[in-house]
Amino acid sequence: MAKNTICIWYDHDAEAAARFYAATFPDSSVGAVIPAPGDYPDGKAGDTIVVEFVVAGVSCIGLNGGPHFKHNEAFSFQISTDDQAETDRYWNAIVGNGGQESECGWCKDKWGVSWQITPRVLTDALATGGDTARRAFGAMMSMKKIDVAAIEAAIRG
Repeated sequence: MAKNTICIWYDHDAEAAARFYAATFPDSSVGAVIPAPGDYPDGKAGDTIVVEFVVAGVSCIGLNGGPHFKHNEAFSFQISTDDQAETDRYWNAIVGNGGQESECGWCKDKWGVSWQITPRVLTDALATGGDTARRAFGAMMSMKKIDVAAIEAAIRG
């Protein structure tokens, strides 16, 4: 396990989430699936309690802690994409697997984890500042999934 690892709480389905992420994003994998050595408040000895996984190069563990804590947008994975096809692929995988759309390139997976599927053309335009950033930002504010062609048109003015 990496020295710095993100721990994400799940309601008994960390392994399913980790396997979905590994199948969806490059540089992702599932590592150790660790059983509980004894009973715990929301499970029994032998139930999977921790799943080690990597999402797009980021080390994570999924903790099967039960229904006590829910995910919210205060934490999200941001996935930078190179074009509309890649944006569509990740967005559709998340939303099409029981997830839900949100605003401005955000969506949630079926486990409630938030994702920002963000084309680089958008982040580059925002970093440029000035009128370019203002136009790109204005275009983004009306979108759910980011439309690369619309962002490029906004950049051109």
